Amino acid sequence: MGRAREAGELMTYESIACSKDDGIVTVTLNRPEKRNALSLGLMRELLHCLEETGRDTSVRVVLLNAAGPVFSSGHDLREITSGTVGEYRHVFEVCTELMTKVQSIPQPVIAAVQGMATAAGCQLVATCDLAVVSEAATFATPGVKIGLFCTTPMVALTRAIGRKRAMEMLLTGKPIDAATAAGWGLVNRVVPPAELTAAALELARHIVSSSSFTVGLGKQAFYAQIDLDQNKAYAYAKEVMSMNALAQDAQEGIHAFLEKRAPCWTGR
Repeated sequence: MGRAREAGELMTYESIACSKDDGIVTVTLNRPEKRNALSLGLMRELLHCLEETGRDTSVRVVLLNAAGPVFSSGHDLREITSGTVGEYRHVFEVCTELMTKVQSIPQPVIAAVQGMATAAGCQLVATCDLAVVSEAATFATPGVKIGLFCTTPMVALTRAIGRKRAMEMLLTGKPIDAATAAGWGLVNRVVPPAELTAAALELARHIVSSSSFTVGLGKQAFYAQIDLDQNKAYAYAKEVMSMNALAQDAQEGIHAFLEKRAPCWTGR
């Protein structure tokens, strides 16, 4: 899995790289020679990293990027050949656990996408809370072309861009460019390739400037209410907001606003 560094809080891994600076953990998919395919090993390492990061209260944002020209080509197809249904199910169970973990940790996860993201790689982008992408990035769910429909990527994709657009991507396997992805709501913003890292860090630092308690609470509430009907969503949201108003950071933020000063967050 990974070994603790002699100095520092992060772990070292074989298929991903991690670094931490000013409350931002940068996680890099680091198998460029394999087009950053989401092998079982890589997915387990990413799960472990996110689990550890989620427990670290000093981390405010996770920035997910990739080495090489491809963000991720999806599952490692060598792990989906000549196996049993149980073995295949395990691959997709680990993938599902990974996608769930991205959205369940309190810190927002920002994808910084430099190139192609296909199949489960596209699913990973759709799952992240936010996405900043290069003008060179493309997105596709091409499983239909090899006889393996992108059924699990479909879950995240449909929730990000809606039924008709998702069905078009799923049934044709054709890639969409970065501008189309932004127009469809798959990503937040598109920038020139040279500006990708700076743009993603700028977004991350905006989030870091807010209360970590409030951001974590808000992220959890967002995913809890998103699939509820409107009445149930409001019933849930009003209770969360009522409890949020009691929090130390909420009272500090309100008083700071009224007193025209900068807030001093405590994370509580």
